[in-house]
Amino acid sequence: MFQEAASPKYPISLPSEGRWDHQRTCRMDPEHRQSVLHVVGTSLKANLNRTAPPNSKFFSVKCTPSVQYTIKPPPRETSHLSPVPLSGNTVLIFSMKQASESENDSKLSVRYYGKDQEDLGRAVMYLTAIEISLDVDADRDGVVEKNNPNKGSWKWGSDGHGAILLVNCDSETSYNKMPDTEKDRISKVSDLKDMSPMVLRTKGPAKLPEGYKLTMHISRGDAENVRVFRPRSNKEPTNFLDNFLSTFIKDYPLVLSREVLSKEVPYLGGVAEMNFYVEGLRFPDMNFDGLVTINLSLLEPINEGLPETPIFSDKVVFRVAPWIMTPNTLEPVEVFVCSTRDNYQFMKGIKDLVQKSRHELKVCYEYMNRGDRWMQDELEFGYIDSPHQGFPVVLDSPRDGKLKDFPYETLLGPDFGYVTRLAYNEKVSSLDSFGNLEVSPPVTVNGKEYPLGRIIIGVAFPTANKGRNMTKVVQDFLWAQKVQEPIALFSDWLYVGHVDEFMTFVPAPDRKGFRLLLASPDAGYKLFRGLYNDGHGKAKLFDGLENQEPVTVEQILGDESLRAENNYVQSCIDWNRDVLKRELGLDDDDIIDLPILFKMELDNREFRAVAYYPDMVNMIVLGKNLGVPKPFGPRVNGRCALEAEMCSLMGGLGLQCTFIDDFASYHKLLGEVHCGSNVRRKPFDFKWWNLKL
Repeated sequence: MFQEAASPKYPISLPSEGRWDHQRTCRMDPEHRQSVLHVVGTSLKANLNRTAPPNSKFFSVKCTPSVQYTIKPPPRETSHLSPVPLSGNTVLIFSMKQASESENDSKLSVRYYGKDQEDLGRAVMYLTAIEISLDVDADRDGVVEKNNPNKGSWKWGSDGHGAILLVNCDSETSYNKMPDTEKDRISKVSDLKDMSPMVLRTKGPAKLPEGYKLTMHISRGDAENVRVFRPRSNKEPTNFLDNFLSTFIKDYPLVLSREVLSKEVPYLGGVAEMNFYVEGLRFPDMNFDGLVTINLSLLEPINEGLPETPIFSDKVVFRVAPWIMTPNTLEPVEVFVCSTRDNYQFMKGIKDLVQKSRHELKVCYEYMNRGDRWMQDELEFGYIDSPHQGFPVVLDSPRDGKLKDFPYETLLGPDFGYVTRLAYNEKVSSLDSFGNLEVSPPVTVNGKEYPLGRIIIGVAFPTANKGRNMTKVVQDFLWAQKVQEPIALFSDWLYVGHVDEFMTFVPAPDRKGFRLLLASPDAGYKLFRGLYNDGHGKAKLFDGLENQEPVTVEQILGDESLRAENNYVQSCIDWNRDVLKRELGLDDDDIIDLPILFKMELDNREFRAVAYYPDMVNMIVLGKNLGVPKPFGPRVNGRCALEAEMCSLMGGLGLQCTFIDDFASYHKLLGEVHCGSNVRRKPFDFKWWNLKL
């Protein structure tokens, strides 16, 4: 039945390839013949002395050709016909190179001898070999390769490894709208593309020996972050990326979830692949580093009534893709604004700008915005990405004004995700509006690269005993994404308290590829002093504006209280200027100061700053076209001096300014063009997983 091979003259060396770190201890039983299931790529180890018959001094090994073995410690050279001396630490290590075609098709036996080499008994083991591999796209090329040695770990960088998982936060259905993560089943086959493929590959006999089974399992902690589905039918394309849309499978049952931490999975027999679909449920956050592990175990029966024991395990590791913001230097896709009964002039200017820039304008009408015009404050656009799929994701702020339904009801949909952070136990302030959330273009700081830029938020001054801050739940979320390490600026000195009131970024053809624009009262006073010296002291700001008292250049320069207030504002901006230079690796030549004045207003018993005239830094950037708040500055030779200065500063960068009248509908309400608009932009070409952390 079996052709047995005699014990070799020299021990056979096991091959170096495969998972030889998976070494399982087993026992040779001289009293009972055994049937053992062996996983190709691992090895079995038996201490021969431990179960040897009493008075055993020697042994010999025979096996079928499919089995290979080695003896440790290696015996001294002897005749291949001579038994090998048995010591207390003699170990037999054996394995099989390939999967069995039928159960118990291989055999290994150990014969024991006494002092005079009399036969004391024989231990016989029948072996069935199978191949098992739980596989993912560990090399991040969009293909699930077989048994990648790095599939069970994660490494950042272009030379890194590890599979990527998307939070399935879009909604495939327009009815009963909710993020797909909140649904208990797959409602459309198209939802599979938002999940990461995982493949169980097996090879072996038609069925496992009786009592053996495969189980897939996750930890209780990871069960909050991931779910696993599989098709009820196994007759589906194995090429996930190319063929999933061409196949309709009626039902995809859950394998693992919050309620089911472990589940048996079928062994299909022969050469087989079973596809699974892994769904991310949560973004990285304070209590979740973004890594999840899925395990596969082969269980062996011991005896009826006793639990099975694991004899082999495999695992894969995913990192949940972070939410990524897009800076002004990336190409716009869509521009979002609110239409209200009193912002006709603003809408006219925005429409002209968007038409000139050849982008798409999306208008949120009053039935949805309910009079809330602050599109920038309600939400921030970003995206998530993986080698096989990516889509935009809107981050909904906790401000929850009358515009609060727009991100969920209008934006959430197929391939458009939604995420929010709710401040259950924190007081939400104006600093939680997302005019207080910006991101820089890519920078290099002291040799460290930030190819996706750095997030910028505004907070209270570090030494303040009281003050407004962005809620911790939002800050924790932003920090946990890792790929755009945040910078905190001091913005609580402002009445509204948003960083977009004193800074923005515009593209540039030279240096670092952008300029940082900062509001500068000093630049404003310099411009007005120049006008005065040139004989234009009587020129008026706000001239011709309805319900607005004109102010001359002379009056501004002669207002000592206003000058003191702006000295304070300049000191606050200079503090932030130094932080931005340090944290973004900027030189003074990377910064342009815009002539903008502020005034102090009483806010809850404290004085805070608001823009004196429309704040030109609070602009919308659409490629080379800038939508700038019309400042209504002093007119000199028929032209607004502030507009002329702005055009001169931006023209040197090849940028064109379109001045938008937002005075009555936004500026008087303490906001400007940027506050009233939002832009969805194309993702970075740079892939976040190539980042060196």
